[in-house]
Amino acid sequence: MTPATRLLDQHAVDYRLHSYEHTTANSDYGIDASEQLGVAPEQVFKTLVAELDSHALVVAIVPVSSRLHMKSLANAAGAKKAFMADRARVEKTTGYVLGGVSPLGQKKALPTFIDKSAQAFDTIFVSGGRRGLEIELGPDDLSALTSARFANLGEHA
Repeated sequence: MTPATRLLDQHAVDYRLHSYEHTTANSDYGIDASEQLGVAPEQVFKTLVAELDSHALVVAIVPVSSRLHMKSLANAAGAKKAFMADRARVEKTTGYVLGGVSPLGQKKALPTFIDKSAQAFDTIFVSGGRRGLEIELGPDDLSALTSARFANLGEHA
């Protein structure tokens, strides 16, 4: 159990857990998860925490096959600029370690944005709260649990 799975269970959300062995050969946790689980990288989403020019933190959920477009995130969040948040601040605020940050069950609820491409899938994969654990759930369920808005956030890597 992780805080993410506890939240899903509390809200009786339909989900599936997928475990895999993280390989040291691939430092990109999302691509590693995609390859290990045999799922298209467009369906596996990474959870990124960014800081806005106001110093507020926000969560961006984008496919592992894409890069987060900072200007798009800033626009979605009503800010002028966004940049990747400091690792220590991310871990302290979310309660998760980098490479295992789940959008669900974070210590502090942060404004959350999901790339619109998620809406093309019946289910998507997000971190389960630790490296090697993915949660498969519907994008609308993820949005409801995180109070997230869908926005164009990604750019093809």
